[in-house]
Order: sequence, then C-alpha cells, then structure tokens
Amino acid sequence: MEFEGRDIISIKDFTREEIDYILEIAEAMEPIAKKGSDMLKGRILATLFFEPSTRTRLSFEAAMHKLGGSAIGFAEPEITSVRKGENLADTIRVVENYADVIALRHPREGAARLAAEFAKVPIINGGSGGEEHPTQALLDLYTVKKEKGKIDGLSIAMVGDLRFGRTVHSLAYALSLYHVNLYFVSPPLLRMRREVLEAIKGKVNVVETSSLDEVVPDVDVLYVTRIQKERFPDPAEYMKVKGSYRISLETLGNAKQDLIILHPLPRVGEISPEIDNTSHARYFQQVWNGIIVRMALLTLILGAIK
Repeated sequence: MEFEGRDIISIKDFTREEIDYILEIAEAMEPIAKKGSDMLKGRILATLFFEPSTRTRLSFEAAMHKLGGSAIGFAEPEITSVRKGENLADTIRVVENYADVIALRHPREGAARLAAEFAKVPIINGGSGGEEHPTQALLDLYTVKKEKGKIDGLSIAMVGDLRFGRTVHSLAYALSLYHVNLYFVSPPLLRMRREVLEAIKGKVNVVETSSLDEVVPDVDVLYVTRIQKERFPDPAEYMKVKGSYRISLETLGNAKQDLIILHPLPRVGEISPEIDNTSHARYFQQVWNGIIVRMALLTLILGAIK
C-alpha cells in the first residue's frame, strides 16, 4: 500500500485493506499522542478553512504538533487575499510553497479535488460543501471499532440530515466495504442522496425510514447529525424539518444496553444533555479519536511511516 504523497479527497478512493491499515496505524498513535514525538519535525501543515470549524481544524493542528511538526493557515478567509478576489487555484499554488501538506475545507462541492489538481503537495479534504468529509469517516470507523471491538456484523443507524450532511455520505461509502446493516433515518426531505444509495447498493443491507423509534431497539450504533441549516437554499424548507429528531432518555427506553451514540458535532439540540453521562455517549471520545486518526494520516502521507 502506498500512502506517501497521496491526496485524501474521497473515502471512495480507498479499499477496505487501506482503511483497515489506517485504523491500525491510528491505534499505534495512541501512546504517541499522549507523550509527543518528533516524527514530523521540520514538516509544516497548512490548514486552509474557508468555512467555520472547531474540531477538524484544531485536531489537524494538534495532530501535527504532537508529531513534532508545525501548522500555519487561516480559519477566516476574509483576512486573506481571497477577499481581494484571489481564486482557489492561485491560493493553493501560493500556499504549497509554505507547507508540506494542505488540509482544506471549502463550502463548494468539488473544491478539494480541484485543489488537488493544482497542488504539488498532498491535499486533505477537511470537508467539501455537502459532499464528503473523509477524515471524519475514518475517525468514526476508528471509534466504532475501538468501542465495539469490530465493525463487521454491526447494525448502524444514521439519523438526521442525510441529504446535506457530508459526514454521513463518507461514512456510508466506508461502511459499504464492511458486513453491516445500515438504517437511514430522516425526514423525506432529507433522505440519503441518490448517488450514495446507488454506490452502496448491493454491497450492504439498507433500510430507509423516517421512524427513529422503529430502529432504536435493533441497532448497535446510533450516528446522530444536526440539520444543516446553512446548506438549505430555502429557509422555509429548513423550518419544516428543524428539530425532527431529539435523542432523550425516553428515546433509548428500548435500546440495547451496549448501544453507543456518535455525533460529528456540533450538536444543536439533537441529543439531550442528559445523555452525556450515560454509557451510550461516545461523541466526545470521537474528538480525541480525531487527533489519533489524523496523526496516522499525516505520518503516512508524509512518509514517516510506510
């Protein structure tokens, strides 16, 4: 498997064997994350975030620092030459002179792939519009495997905005490489995108429904997402689906005792705070796992680990 110099644009670009290897390297990063390392000393990561981010940007930067490297970049394009009209291709061609790898988040779908066409250094997609978020899918898989001891054989429900939620698109593509049962729970307006359904059809068993209560007793993992208000072209459409689902103690009345609940965060009311102190909550553990997985990716892409 060859990772050095590789772009990470879509989870669809990876085989199951490659994903399993990334998860294996991530596990090896656990002790390194706690004590630090100089594996990437002298290497520089640029984080170019044209959209708001807390976890993705900071975890990439934390991962780089824990590996002995450094990070530069911006989280607000209004303070850069983009405000003067500089296009994405030119921004990439400038920044590649400053960094060994670039993590990019952009509101436009296809932006990461476009950037990769111009860049001479590896591009990591940190979220491209409502399209994909491959590194989030990898940390989600790592969390499931760590908490459940496996991925194969599980029943996993994705709940909420399956149309605009880029994390569920990447996760669905990734899980289609495993032997799982998938439940897609959403309002009709926010059903899983047709291209995702077409891509995974025949690979895994899929059930689509709008009833959360129907699936809770059957699943091992509940992956909850917020309604992506910022991606609705019509505010009136958003108001129709706002607050469609809320996970409470009552919701989990018939759940399996070892059910785990994941959320890519931020949450805006989909999970009641009363869930935080239960054995089901794993969404803050996901945050730590994001550092671990991104450390693995950076070491592989920059050739520190073969």
